[in-house]
Amino acid sequence: MRAGVVLPFFDAPDVAEAAVLAEAHGWDGVFLAEAVWGVDAWVALTAAAMCTKRIRLGTMLTPLARCKPWDLASKAGTLDRLSGGRVQLTVGLGAPHPGWTAFEPDTGRAERALLVDEGLAVYDGLMHGQPFSFDGKRYSVKETDFFPPPPTVQRPRVPVWVVGAHPSPVSLGRAVRWDGLVPNVLDPNGARGPGTPAELAEVVTAARRERADIGLPWEGYDVVAEGVTEPGDSVRDWADAGATWWVESDWATTAEAVLHRVTAGPPS
Repeated sequence: MRAGVVLPFFDAPDVAEAAVLAEAHGWDGVFLAEAVWGVDAWVALTAAAMCTKRIRLGTMLTPLARCKPWDLASKAGTLDRLSGGRVQLTVGLGAPHPGWTAFEPDTGRAERALLVDEGLAVYDGLMHGQPFSFDGKRYSVKETDFFPPPPTVQRPRVPVWVVGAHPSPVSLGRAVRWDGLVPNVLDPNGARGPGTPAELAEVVTAARRERADIGLPWEGYDVVAEGVTEPGDSVRDWADAGATWWVESDWATTAEAVLHRVTAGPPS
């Protein structure tokens, strides 16, 4: 089980500093929110890539419904080559909030889901290289030989973790087709992360079944558990439930507290 840490709302120099600390203290990844307006996550991750050698660099998460998939493929691919293959992309429908709706209207969940599905298809096709074309309801892509980029280091693509909600067959079915699952649980109040290892195990069981039904192997597929720990805490129960990554995700804390947690090292 690997461990990463979210750096909430850090500016690019602070992301670079924190990534160096995280790498030195045994963490396996650092993750940033991708804002509609604010600090550019990809520029900040690039700053981190330039001063680290091992740690993975990713988004948590990219709201693919509001991104052009060719722009995303360009950014992720460029950083992957620059970093020597250390990029991790996480995508979801995105939850509309004032930082989003101040600039763009919410088009509704069904429309966002359609954009995510088509966006992933285009992203994947471009990562595989030319010739590639796509004809969907929202996106149309033609083959082109106009300065195509070199292949990414990670093949066949920069890996994608996708938010999937259980027991929604559509949401979970989307996530199991890619490279990893950021699990959610649906309850009367909406979607949320699993609150206990037992809840995570239930989602993992459903995801394993979905992967098997479409002929995809479970080995090599990531499951991401998120939460907040104190130095010295163990996350063994989450690993036993099926998580392959623990991501320390305290969005309500201070930069000073995050750096303190980083220097204490990942949970055991």
